[in-house]
Amino acid sequence: MKQLSQLLKAINVVKIVGDTNRQVSEIVSDSRKAVDSSMFVAVRGVNVDSHQYIPQLNGKGLAAIVCEKLPEQLDESVTYIQVENSAVALGQLASQWWDNPSTKLKLVGITGTNGKTTTATLVYEMARLMGYKAGLLSTVCNYIDSEAVPATHTTPDPLSLNALLARMVEAGCEYAVMEVSSHAAHQHRIAGLQFVGGVFSNLTRDHLDYHKTVDAYLEAKKMFFDALPSEAFALTNIDDKVGEVMLQNTKALKKRYSLRSQADFVGRVIESRLDGTLMTFNGREVEVLFTGKFNAYNLTAVYATSILLGWDAEEVMVNMSRLVPVAGRFQAFHSPKGVTAIVDYAHTPDAVVNVLTAIRDVIGNKGNIITVVGAGGNRDKGKRPIMAREAAARSEKVILTSDNPRDEEPTDILRDMEEGLDDEARAKTLSISDRREAIRTATMLAQAGDVILIAGKGHEDYQEIKGVKYHFDDREVVTEMFKI
Repeated sequence: MKQLSQLLKAINVVKIVGDTNRQVSEIVSDSRKAVDSSMFVAVRGVNVDSHQYIPQLNGKGLAAIVCEKLPEQLDESVTYIQVENSAVALGQLASQWWDNPSTKLKLVGITGTNGKTTTATLVYEMARLMGYKAGLLSTVCNYIDSEAVPATHTTPDPLSLNALLARMVEAGCEYAVMEVSSHAAHQHRIAGLQFVGGVFSNLTRDHLDYHKTVDAYLEAKKMFFDALPSEAFALTNIDDKVGEVMLQNTKALKKRYSLRSQADFVGRVIESRLDGTLMTFNGREVEVLFTGKFNAYNLTAVYATSILLGWDAEEVMVNMSRLVPVAGRFQAFHSPKGVTAIVDYAHTPDAVVNVLTAIRDVIGNKGNIITVVGAGGNRDKGKRPIMAREAAARSEKVILTSDNPRDEEPTDILRDMEEGLDDEARAKTLSISDRREAIRTATMLAQAGDVILIAGKGHEDYQEIKGVKYHFDDREVVTEMFKI
Protein backbone atom coordinates (compact mmCIF):
# COMPACT_ATOMS: atom_id res chain seq x y z
CA MET A 1 0.00 0.00 0.00
CA LYS A 2 1.10 3.57 -0.70
CA GLN A 3 -0.19 6.90 0.53
CA LEU A 4 -1.98 8.77 -2.29
CA SER A 5 -0.51 12.11 -1.24
CA GLN A 6 3.01 10.63 -1.54
CA LEU A 7 2.33 9.26 -5.02
CA LEU A 8 1.02 12.61 -6.21
CA LYS A 9 4.38 14.27 -5.46
CA ALA A 10 5.70 12.61 -8.63
CA ILE A 11 3.26 14.29 -11.06
CA ASN A 12 2.07 17.71 -12.15
CA VAL A 13 -1.51 18.01 -10.96
CA VAL A 14 -4.06 20.31 -12.62
CA LYS A 15 -6.92 19.68 -10.20
CA ILE A 16 -7.81 17.38 -7.30
CA VAL A 17 -11.37 16.47 -6.35
CA GLY A 18 -11.51 14.47 -3.12
CA ASP A 19 -9.29 13.40 -0.23
CA THR A 20 -5.60 12.64 -0.81
CA ASN A 21 -5.14 11.19 2.67
CA ARG A 22 -5.94 7.63 1.68
CA GLN A 23 -4.17 4.37 0.83
CA VAL A 24 -3.66 2.99 -2.69
CA SER A 25 -3.36 -0.78 -3.11
CA GLU A 26 -2.01 -0.77 -6.69
CA ILE A 27 -1.84 1.28 -9.89
CA VAL A 28 -3.55 -0.01 -13.04
CA SER A 29 -4.04 1.34 -16.56
CA ASP A 30 -6.44 -1.42 -17.61
CA SER A 31 -9.95 -0.72 -16.24
CA ARG A 32 -10.63 -4.46 -16.11
CA LYS A 33 -7.92 -4.83 -13.47
CA ALA A 34 -9.25 -2.02 -11.29
CA VAL A 35 -10.10 -3.37 -7.82
CA ASP A 36 -10.90 -2.07 -4.36
CA SER A 37 -8.48 0.72 -3.26
CA SER A 38 -6.60 0.74 -6.58
CA MET A 39 -5.65 3.79 -8.64
CA PHE A 40 -6.81 3.74 -12.25
CA VAL A 41 -4.89 5.88 -14.75
CA ALA A 42 -6.98 6.64 -17.84
CA VAL A 43 -4.66 6.85 -20.85
CA ARG A 44 -5.51 7.91 -24.39
CA GLY A 45 -4.09 4.97 -26.35
CA VAL A 46 -3.53 4.39 -30.05
CA ASN A 47 -6.77 2.49 -30.54
CA VAL A 48 -8.70 3.10 -27.32
CA ASP A 49 -9.20 6.08 -25.02
CA SER A 50 -9.67 4.50 -21.61
CA HIS A 51 -11.40 7.64 -20.30
CA GLN A 52 -14.56 6.06 -21.73
CA TYR A 53 -14.42 3.33 -19.08
CA ILE A 54 -14.37 5.67 -16.08
CA PRO A 55 -18.18 5.68 -15.59
CA GLN A 56 -18.15 1.87 -15.41
CA LEU A 57 -15.88 2.06 -12.35
CA ASN A 58 -18.39 3.92 -10.16
CA GLY A 59 -19.16 1.99 -7.00
CA LYS A 60 -16.19 -0.39 -7.35
CA GLY A 61 -14.32 1.05 -4.37
CA LEU A 62 -11.39 2.63 -6.20
CA ALA A 63 -9.13 4.93 -4.22
CA ALA A 64 -8.33 7.29 -7.09
CA ILE A 65 -8.70 7.95 -10.79
CA VAL A 66 -6.10 9.90 -12.76
CA CYS A 67 -7.43 11.45 -15.96
CA GLU A 68 -7.03 14.34 -18.39
CA LYS A 69 -10.73 15.20 -18.36
CA LEU A 70 -12.93 14.85 -15.31
CA PRO A 71 -16.09 12.78 -15.89
CA GLU A 72 -19.48 14.48 -15.72
CA GLN A 73 -20.65 12.17 -12.95
CA LEU A 74 -18.28 11.85 -10.00
CA ASP A 75 -18.23 9.00 -7.49
CA GLU A 76 -17.98 10.70 -4.09
CA SER A 77 -15.96 7.80 -2.68
CA VAL A 78 -13.20 8.27 -5.29
CA THR A 79 -10.47 10.92 -5.44
CA TYR A 80 -10.06 12.35 -8.95
CA ILE A 81 -6.74 13.74 -10.09
CA GLN A 82 -6.74 15.75 -13.30
CA VAL A 83 -3.45 15.98 -15.24
CA GLU A 84 -2.39 17.41 -18.58
CA ASN A 85 -1.04 14.12 -19.94
CA SER A 86 -2.07 10.89 -18.22
CA ALA A 87 0.47 8.78 -20.19
CA VAL A 88 3.28 10.89 -18.72
CA ALA A 89 1.66 10.71 -15.29
CA LEU A 90 1.43 6.90 -15.53
CA GLY A 91 5.18 6.62 -16.08
CA GLN A 92 5.94 8.99 -13.22
CA LEU A 93 3.49 7.27 -10.87
CA ALA A 94 4.84 3.82 -11.78
CA SER A 95 8.34 4.99 -10.97
CA GLN A 96 7.21 6.48 -7.66
CA TRP A 97 5.30 3.30 -6.79
CA TRP A 98 8.45 1.22 -7.16
CA ASP A 99 10.56 3.78 -5.22
CA ASN A 100 12.20 5.23 -8.35
CA PRO A 101 14.38 2.23 -9.25
CA SER A 102 16.05 3.94 -12.22
CA THR A 103 17.74 6.38 -9.82
CA LYS A 104 19.40 3.41 -8.09
CA LEU A 105 20.81 2.04 -11.35
CA LYS A 106 23.08 3.41 -14.03
CA LEU A 107 20.48 3.15 -16.82
CA VAL A 108 21.49 3.42 -20.49
CA GLY A 109 18.92 3.64 -23.30
CA ILE A 110 19.60 2.52 -26.88
CA THR A 111 17.43 3.83 -29.73
CA GLY A 112 17.49 3.70 -33.55
CA THR A 113 15.93 1.63 -36.31
CA ASN A 114 18.51 -1.14 -36.60
CA GLY A 115 21.03 -2.41 -34.07
CA LYS A 116 19.14 -1.63 -30.85
CA THR A 117 18.93 -5.24 -29.67
CA THR A 118 22.53 -6.12 -30.51
CA THR A 119 23.97 -2.94 -29.01
CA ALA A 120 21.86 -3.12 -25.83
CA THR A 121 22.61 -6.81 -25.32
CA LEU A 122 26.34 -6.35 -25.85
CA VAL A 123 26.56 -3.41 -23.43
CA TYR A 124 24.78 -5.62 -20.87
CA GLU A 125 27.19 -8.49 -21.62
CA MET A 126 30.15 -6.11 -21.39
CA ALA A 127 29.00 -4.94 -17.95
CA ARG A 128 28.91 -8.54 -16.74
CA LEU A 129 32.32 -9.29 -18.28
CA MET A 130 33.62 -6.26 -16.40
CA GLY A 131 32.44 -7.90 -13.18
CA TYR A 132 29.23 -5.93 -12.56
CA LYS A 133 25.71 -7.15 -11.97
CA ALA A 134 23.48 -5.78 -14.72
CA GLY A 135 19.99 -5.93 -16.15
CA LEU A 136 18.72 -5.90 -19.73
CA LEU A 137 15.40 -4.90 -21.31
CA SER A 138 15.32 -5.97 -24.95
CA THR A 139 13.24 -7.35 -27.81
CA VAL A 140 14.68 -10.86 -27.47
CA CYS A 141 14.65 -11.34 -23.69
CA ASN A 142 14.88 -9.37 -20.46
CA TYR A 143 17.52 -10.25 -17.89
CA ILE A 144 17.83 -9.54 -14.19
CA ASP A 145 21.54 -10.27 -13.96
CA SER A 146 21.59 -13.91 -15.12
CA GLU A 147 17.84 -14.56 -14.71
CA ALA A 148 15.95 -14.59 -18.02
CA VAL A 149 12.51 -12.96 -18.10
CA PRO A 150 10.54 -13.39 -21.37
CA ALA A 151 10.00 -10.17 -23.34
CA THR A 152 6.62 -9.25 -24.81
CA HIS A 153 7.46 -5.76 -26.12
CA THR A 154 10.66 -3.98 -27.14
CA THR A 155 9.93 -1.54 -24.32
CA PRO A 156 7.37 -2.73 -21.71
CA ASP A 157 4.52 -0.60 -20.35
CA PRO A 158 5.54 1.75 -17.48
CA LEU A 159 4.17 -0.49 -14.73
CA SER A 160 5.94 -3.62 -15.98
CA LEU A 161 9.05 -1.62 -16.81
CA ASN A 162 9.48 -0.16 -13.33
CA ALA A 163 8.65 -3.51 -11.73
CA LEU A 164 11.51 -5.09 -13.71
CA LEU A 165 13.89 -2.26 -12.81
CA ALA A 166 12.93 -2.68 -9.14
CA ARG A 167 13.75 -6.39 -9.37
CA MET A 168 17.14 -5.46 -10.82
CA VAL A 169 17.80 -3.18 -7.86
CA GLU A 170 16.72 -5.91 -5.45
CA ALA A 171 19.07 -8.38 -7.20
CA GLY A 172 21.99 -6.01 -6.64
CA CYS A 173 22.37 -4.79 -10.23
CA GLU A 174 24.45 -1.67 -10.64
CA TYR A 175 23.78 -1.17 -14.37
CA ALA A 176 20.75 -1.58 -16.62
CA VAL A 177 20.54 -1.32 -20.40
CA MET A 178 17.31 -0.99 -22.34
CA GLU A 179 16.10 -0.64 -25.88
CA VAL A 180 14.01 2.51 -26.28
CA SER A 181 11.60 2.03 -29.17
CA SER A 182 10.01 4.94 -31.01
CA HIS A 183 6.62 3.72 -29.79
CA ALA A 184 7.83 3.84 -26.18
CA ALA A 185 9.18 7.37 -26.51
CA HIS A 186 6.06 8.64 -28.28
CA GLN A 187 3.71 6.94 -25.81
CA HIS A 188 5.74 8.23 -22.82
CA ARG A 189 6.42 4.72 -21.54
CA ILE A 190 9.83 5.91 -20.30
CA ALA A 191 8.44 8.96 -18.46
CA GLY A 192 9.79 9.11 -14.92
CA LEU A 193 12.96 7.17 -15.68
CA GLN A 194 16.42 8.62 -15.05
CA PHE A 195 19.05 7.74 -17.66
CA VAL A 196 22.81 8.16 -17.36
CA GLY A 197 23.21 7.86 -21.12
CA GLY A 198 21.47 7.51 -24.47
CA VAL A 199 22.78 5.93 -27.68
CA PHE A 200 21.48 6.49 -31.23
CA SER A 201 22.36 3.90 -33.90
CA ASN A 202 20.64 4.95 -37.14
CA LEU A 203 17.32 5.85 -38.68
CA THR A 204 15.77 4.20 -41.74
CA ARG A 205 12.22 3.52 -42.85
CA ASP A 206 10.21 1.53 -40.29
CA HIS A 207 6.98 1.68 -38.26
CA LEU A 208 5.32 4.08 -40.70
CA ASP A 209 2.07 2.21 -40.06
CA TYR A 210 2.23 3.93 -36.66
CA HIS A 211 4.18 7.16 -37.17
CA LYS A 212 2.85 7.83 -40.72
CA THR A 213 5.90 9.87 -41.81
CA VAL A 214 9.68 9.52 -41.47
CA ASP A 215 9.80 12.98 -39.84
CA ALA A 216 7.33 11.89 -37.15
CA TYR A 217 9.37 8.72 -36.63
CA LEU A 218 12.51 10.86 -36.26
CA GLU A 219 10.83 13.15 -33.74
CA ALA A 220 9.76 10.18 -31.64
CA LYS A 221 13.39 9.00 -31.46
CA LYS A 222 14.59 12.52 -30.74
CA MET A 223 12.17 12.90 -27.80
CA PHE A 224 14.37 10.49 -25.86
CA PHE A 225 17.52 12.55 -26.43
CA ASP A 226 15.76 15.85 -25.77
CA ALA A 227 14.75 14.59 -22.31
CA LEU A 228 18.23 13.43 -21.21
CA PRO A 229 19.58 15.40 -18.21
CA SER A 230 22.81 17.42 -18.27
CA GLU A 231 24.55 14.76 -16.13
CA ALA A 232 23.98 12.09 -18.81
CA PHE A 233 25.81 11.44 -22.08
CA ALA A 234 24.25 11.48 -25.55
CA LEU A 235 26.14 9.26 -28.00
CA THR A 236 25.25 9.38 -31.68
CA ASN A 237 26.35 7.80 -34.95
CA ILE A 238 27.46 10.77 -37.04
CA ASP A 239 27.71 8.63 -40.18
CA ASP A 240 23.91 8.51 -40.18
CA LYS A 241 22.26 11.46 -41.92
CA VAL A 242 20.25 12.40 -38.82
CA GLY A 243 22.94 11.58 -36.28
CA GLU A 244 23.65 15.23 -35.50
CA VAL A 245 19.94 16.04 -35.37
CA MET A 246 19.63 13.82 -32.32
CA LEU A 247 22.02 16.11 -30.43
CA GLN A 248 20.39 19.43 -31.37
CA ASN A 249 18.34 20.01 -28.24
CA THR A 250 19.83 17.67 -25.67
CA LYS A 251 21.31 18.99 -22.43
CA ALA A 252 23.47 15.87 -22.10
CA LEU A 253 27.20 15.59 -22.83
CA LYS A 254 27.43 15.21 -26.63
CA LYS A 255 29.62 12.43 -27.97
CA ARG A 256 29.94 10.94 -31.46
CA TYR A 257 31.09 7.68 -33.03
CA SER A 258 31.95 6.84 -36.64
CA LEU A 259 33.43 4.32 -39.04
CA ARG A 260 34.15 6.89 -41.74
CA SER A 261 35.31 10.16 -40.23
CA GLN A 262 36.86 11.79 -37.21
CA ALA A 263 34.84 11.42 -34.03
CA ASP A 264 35.24 10.88 -30.30
CA PHE A 265 35.11 7.14 -30.95
CA VAL A 266 36.28 5.68 -34.25
CA GLY A 267 35.91 2.09 -35.40
CA ARG A 268 37.64 0.68 -38.48
CA VAL A 269 37.19 -2.67 -40.26
CA ILE A 270 40.55 -4.16 -41.25
CA GLU A 271 39.51 -7.63 -42.43
CA SER A 272 36.14 -9.40 -42.52
CA ARG A 273 35.09 -13.07 -42.62
CA LEU A 274 31.80 -14.92 -42.08
CA ASP A 275 32.95 -15.91 -38.60
CA GLY A 276 34.53 -12.66 -37.46
CA THR A 277 36.23 -9.34 -38.17
CA LEU A 278 39.56 -7.71 -37.41
CA MET A 279 38.80 -4.17 -36.20
CA THR A 280 40.36 -1.18 -34.53
CA PHE A 281 38.72 1.05 -31.93
CA ASN A 282 40.40 4.43 -31.57
CA GLY A 283 43.45 2.91 -33.28
CA ARG A 284 43.71 -0.23 -31.13
CA GLU A 285 43.38 -3.60 -32.90
CA VAL A 286 41.13 -6.46 -31.79
CA GLU A 287 39.53 -9.58 -33.31
CA VAL A 288 35.73 -9.70 -32.82
CA LEU A 289 33.26 -12.54 -33.43
CA PHE A 290 30.96 -10.45 -35.63
CA THR A 291 30.62 -9.83 -39.36
CA GLY A 292 29.48 -6.87 -41.43
CA LYS A 293 29.70 -3.09 -41.36
CA PHE A 294 26.41 -2.84 -39.48
CA ASN A 295 27.91 -4.92 -36.68
CA ALA A 296 31.04 -2.79 -36.78
CA TYR A 297 28.79 0.18 -36.00
CA ASN A 298 27.11 -1.73 -33.17
CA LEU A 299 30.46 -2.70 -31.68
CA THR A 300 31.83 0.83 -31.95
CA ALA A 301 28.76 2.03 -30.03
CA VAL A 302 29.39 -0.66 -27.40
CA TYR A 303 33.04 0.36 -27.08
CA ALA A 304 32.11 4.05 -26.81
CA THR A 305 29.38 3.41 -24.24
CA SER A 306 31.76 1.31 -22.15
CA ILE A 307 34.32 4.11 -22.05
CA LEU A 308 31.66 6.76 -21.30
CA LEU A 309 30.48 4.63 -18.36
CA GLY A 310 33.99 4.93 -16.99
CA TRP A 311 35.07 1.33 -17.42
CA ASP A 312 38.78 0.54 -17.73
CA ALA A 313 39.83 0.92 -21.38
CA GLU A 314 42.33 -1.95 -21.29
CA GLU A 315 39.75 -4.36 -19.88
CA VAL A 316 37.13 -3.16 -22.35
CA MET A 317 39.41 -3.97 -25.30
CA VAL A 318 40.06 -7.49 -23.98
CA ASN A 319 36.34 -8.05 -23.49
CA MET A 320 35.44 -6.80 -26.97
CA SER A 321 37.01 -10.01 -28.28
CA ARG A 322 34.94 -12.09 -25.84
CA LEU A 323 31.52 -10.73 -26.87
CA VAL A 324 29.37 -13.16 -28.85
CA PRO A 325 26.57 -12.48 -31.39
CA VAL A 326 22.98 -12.13 -30.22
CA ALA A 327 20.58 -14.99 -31.06
CA GLY A 328 19.04 -14.52 -34.49
CA ARG A 329 21.36 -11.68 -35.44
CA PHE A 330 23.68 -12.81 -38.28
CA GLN A 331 23.63 -16.28 -36.75
CA ALA A 332 25.50 -18.75 -38.96
CA PHE A 333 24.69 -22.42 -39.60
CA HIS A 334 26.84 -24.73 -41.75
CA SER A 335 25.78 -27.80 -43.72
CA PRO A 336 27.97 -30.88 -44.32
CA LYS A 337 27.84 -29.96 -48.02
CA GLY A 338 29.63 -26.63 -47.51
CA VAL A 339 26.57 -24.36 -47.54
CA THR A 340 26.25 -21.57 -44.98
CA ALA A 341 22.89 -20.21 -43.79
CA ILE A 342 22.61 -16.86 -42.03
CA VAL A 343 19.51 -16.29 -39.89
CA ASP A 344 18.93 -12.61 -39.24
CA TYR A 345 16.17 -10.42 -37.84
CA ALA A 346 16.50 -7.99 -40.79
CA HIS A 347 12.93 -6.80 -41.39
CA THR A 348 13.48 -3.38 -42.96
CA PRO A 349 14.89 -2.54 -46.40
CA ASP A 350 18.03 -1.03 -44.90
CA ALA A 351 18.64 -4.03 -42.64
CA VAL A 352 18.29 -6.42 -45.59
CA VAL A 353 20.80 -4.33 -47.57
CA ASN A 354 23.23 -4.31 -44.61
CA VAL A 355 23.18 -8.08 -44.15
CA LEU A 356 23.44 -8.88 -47.87
CA THR A 357 26.27 -6.38 -48.28
CA ALA A 358 28.12 -7.99 -45.37
CA ILE A 359 27.75 -11.44 -46.94
CA ARG A 360 28.89 -10.23 -50.38
CA ASP A 361 31.89 -8.41 -48.89
CA VAL A 362 33.06 -11.71 -47.41
CA ILE A 363 32.34 -14.22 -50.19
CA GLY A 364 32.89 -11.92 -53.18
CA ASN A 365 32.17 -13.88 -56.37
CA LYS A 366 33.10 -17.25 -54.90
CA GLY A 367 29.53 -18.24 -54.15
CA ASN A 368 25.89 -17.38 -54.75
CA ILE A 369 23.53 -15.70 -52.30
CA ILE A 370 20.03 -17.13 -51.97
CA THR A 371 17.73 -14.86 -49.95
CA VAL A 372 14.56 -16.01 -48.21
CA VAL A 373 12.59 -12.93 -47.14
CA GLY A 374 9.05 -11.90 -46.25
CA ALA A 375 7.23 -8.95 -44.71
CA GLY A 376 4.93 -8.75 -41.71
CA GLY A 377 1.17 -8.34 -42.02
CA ASN A 378 -0.71 -5.35 -40.56
CA ARG A 379 2.44 -3.25 -40.78
CA ASP A 380 3.97 -0.65 -43.10
CA LYS A 381 2.99 -1.85 -46.58
CA GLY A 382 5.21 0.68 -48.30
CA LYS A 383 8.40 -1.15 -47.38
CA ARG A 384 7.30 -4.47 -48.93
CA PRO A 385 8.23 -3.76 -52.58
CA ILE A 386 11.42 -2.02 -51.44
CA MET A 387 12.56 -5.06 -49.46
CA ALA A 388 11.93 -7.37 -52.42
CA ARG A 389 13.77 -5.04 -54.79
CA GLU A 390 16.80 -4.67 -52.50
CA ALA A 391 16.99 -8.43 -51.93
CA ALA A 392 16.84 -9.15 -55.66
CA ALA A 393 19.50 -6.56 -56.43
CA ARG A 394 21.98 -8.27 -54.09
CA SER A 395 21.16 -11.98 -54.53
CA GLU A 396 21.49 -14.61 -57.25
CA LYS A 397 18.16 -16.09 -56.16
CA VAL A 398 15.31 -14.73 -54.03
CA ILE A 399 12.45 -16.64 -52.42
CA LEU A 400 9.63 -14.40 -51.21
CA THR A 401 7.71 -16.01 -48.38
CA SER A 402 5.50 -15.49 -45.36
CA ASP A 403 6.78 -13.72 -42.24
CA ASN A 404 4.13 -13.03 -39.58
CA PRO A 405 1.07 -12.50 -41.81
CA ARG A 406 -1.07 -11.66 -38.77
CA ASP A 407 -4.57 -10.80 -40.08
CA GLU A 408 -3.56 -10.50 -43.74
CA GLU A 409 -3.48 -13.18 -46.42
CA PRO A 410 0.15 -14.21 -47.15
CA THR A 411 -0.56 -14.14 -50.89
CA ASP A 412 -1.59 -10.47 -50.65
CA ILE A 413 1.66 -9.60 -48.88
CA LEU A 414 3.69 -11.48 -51.49
CA ARG A 415 1.83 -9.64 -54.23
CA ASP A 416 2.81 -6.32 -52.63
CA MET A 417 6.45 -7.43 -52.49
CA GLU A 418 6.40 -8.56 -56.12
CA GLU A 419 5.40 -5.02 -57.15
CA GLY A 420 8.98 -3.96 -56.45
CA LEU A 421 10.48 -6.34 -59.01
CA ASP A 422 11.34 -5.59 -62.62
CA ASP A 423 11.47 -8.33 -65.27
CA GLU A 424 15.11 -9.19 -64.55
CA ALA A 425 14.44 -9.52 -60.84
CA ARG A 426 11.27 -11.56 -61.39
CA ALA A 427 13.25 -14.06 -63.44
CA LYS A 428 15.32 -15.03 -60.38
CA THR A 429 12.52 -14.83 -57.82
CA LEU A 430 10.18 -17.51 -56.49
CA SER A 431 7.12 -16.85 -54.30
CA ILE A 432 6.44 -19.62 -51.77
CA SER A 433 3.99 -18.61 -49.04
CA ASP A 434 4.80 -21.58 -46.78
CA ARG A 435 7.93 -20.42 -44.93
CA ARG A 436 9.12 -23.93 -44.11
CA GLU A 437 8.86 -24.92 -47.77
CA ALA A 438 10.66 -21.71 -48.77
CA ILE A 439 13.61 -22.54 -46.50
CA ARG A 440 13.64 -26.15 -47.74
CA THR A 441 13.71 -24.94 -51.35
CA ALA A 442 16.63 -22.61 -50.59
CA THR A 443 18.66 -25.47 -49.08
CA MET A 444 17.89 -27.65 -52.11
CA LEU A 445 19.05 -24.94 -54.53
CA ALA A 446 22.26 -24.11 -52.66
CA GLN A 447 25.62 -25.54 -53.71
CA ALA A 448 28.92 -25.72 -51.82
CA GLY A 449 30.21 -22.19 -51.16
CA ASP A 450 26.76 -20.59 -51.39
CA VAL A 451 25.19 -18.57 -48.59
CA ILE A 452 21.49 -18.61 -47.73
CA LEU A 453 20.12 -15.56 -45.96
CA ILE A 454 16.91 -16.26 -44.02
CA ALA A 455 15.70 -12.79 -43.11
CA GLY A 456 12.93 -11.26 -41.05
CA LYS A 457 12.33 -13.36 -37.95
CA GLY A 458 15.73 -13.98 -36.38
CA HIS A 459 15.22 -14.97 -32.74
CA GLU A 460 11.43 -15.36 -33.04
CA ASP A 461 10.18 -18.89 -32.45
CA TYR A 462 6.65 -18.44 -33.76
CA GLN A 463 4.54 -17.36 -36.72
CA GLU A 464 1.47 -15.23 -36.03
CA ILE A 465 -1.44 -16.18 -38.29
CA LYS A 466 -5.02 -14.92 -37.82
CA GLY A 467 -4.44 -14.07 -34.17
CA VAL A 468 -2.78 -17.38 -33.29
CA LYS A 469 0.94 -17.91 -32.64
CA TYR A 470 2.25 -21.20 -34.03
CA HIS A 471 5.69 -22.53 -33.13
CA PHE A 472 8.14 -21.79 -35.93
CA ASP A 473 11.87 -21.17 -35.62
CA ASP A 474 14.01 -20.43 -38.70
CA ARG A 475 17.05 -21.78 -36.87
CA GLU A 476 15.40 -25.11 -36.13
CA VAL A 477 14.08 -25.45 -39.66
CA VAL A 478 17.37 -24.76 -41.44
CA THR A 479 19.25 -27.08 -39.05
CA GLU A 480 16.76 -29.82 -39.85
CA MET A 481 17.01 -29.22 -43.62
CA PHE A 482 20.80 -29.33 -43.52
CA LYS A 483 20.57 -32.88 -42.12
CA ILE A 484 18.51 -34.16 -45.05
